[in-house]
Amino acid sequence: MSGAIQDNSSSTGLYPGKLWLETPLIRSTHISSLLQSNVYLKLDSLQPAQSFKYRGISYFAQHALRTYGPDAHLIIASGGNAGLAAACAAKVLKLRCTVFLPHGVNQSTIDFMTKEGAEVVIHGNFYLQALQGAQEAVAAEPKAVMIPAYDDPILWEGHASLVHEIKQQLPEGVKPDAIFCSVGGAGLVGGIMDGCKAVGWDDVPLVAVETHGSNCFYQSLSLNDGPFAGDVSSRPVSEGTTPERNAEHGVSVAHLASLTSKATSLEDHKTLVELACGAAIAPAYKPSVFNRLVPRSTPDKPVNVVLIVCGGFKISLDDVQEYRRIVQAEVSAGGTWDVAINGETFATSKAE
Repeated sequence: MSGAIQDNSSSTGLYPGKLWLETPLIRSTHISSLLQSNVYLKLDSLQPAQSFKYRGISYFAQHALRTYGPDAHLIIASGGNAGLAAACAAKVLKLRCTVFLPHGVNQSTIDFMTKEGAEVVIHGNFYLQALQGAQEAVAAEPKAVMIPAYDDPILWEGHASLVHEIKQQLPEGVKPDAIFCSVGGAGLVGGIMDGCKAVGWDDVPLVAVETHGSNCFYQSLSLNDGPFAGDVSSRPVSEGTTPERNAEHGVSVAHLASLTSKATSLEDHKTLVELACGAAIAPAYKPSVFNRLVPRSTPDKPVNVVLIVCGGFKISLDDVQEYRRIVQAEVSAGGTWDVAINGETFATSKAE
């Protein structure tokens, strides 16, 4: 599959021999009308591995091939999508690939990896245990290379290609008033920040979105100086969150005991995406939330925003039906949903 759609062109000229595809940027008639603005969707769900992760991970895999040669053995720990990206890249590059997964990853994801030629090892009950297994395997083999899922500058450089494409694809003279993306390990955030710096968009606000119950990035921000109001020492630590100090980088990181979130998908565009990706689009369907995140200079002036459709393999029609049932039950019950922005919480109507 990967070899059949390999694309070695590069509209920017910055990534010769790249493996990822230049994905479409489309103006969403549905969301633009709802918000009386210009809303663009960057469809990175169309990458060979079905998520943005293929950009940075394939870029890192090419770096590993140049560094270690054709005998390089790519090893990665993943909850699913990063492993898929590594498997697809390894197949194109004709490299050996092993993916360490925790228990609980669905069989369809495992099957996708094995069809791409990857070896799958089930290790531990959650990601950090799978990562430990991968690290031990790398340490035991001279030609083994650890592929980072989200935390490496080379990875971010690959993800930054997304911003270079957006700049070329937007109408002439249009600069985003904001870029929205989902955040998990923050690899995509790092790539967008690098890309914005490279194209002169340092002043473009980046809205990183998570759902309650999986907001590890949000909780980590609350533990450090930054956008949150007030002194760090006065901010409460959320229940179920364990702070850890990272001495190397001088920051505190939040660890969540469990993940309990739900999110949405892109039915208006006849596209299914994983829940984590849907989180970035969700604020655009709630004007009261969107208008807090992207203030207008005048009330009736349209704004230009880009929503990153980062993709994800773990979604099906059955899943969507179940999520629809849950949301309909929530809306029927009435009341409000809580939205947290930089340490402040406000309620928004479920009926909006």
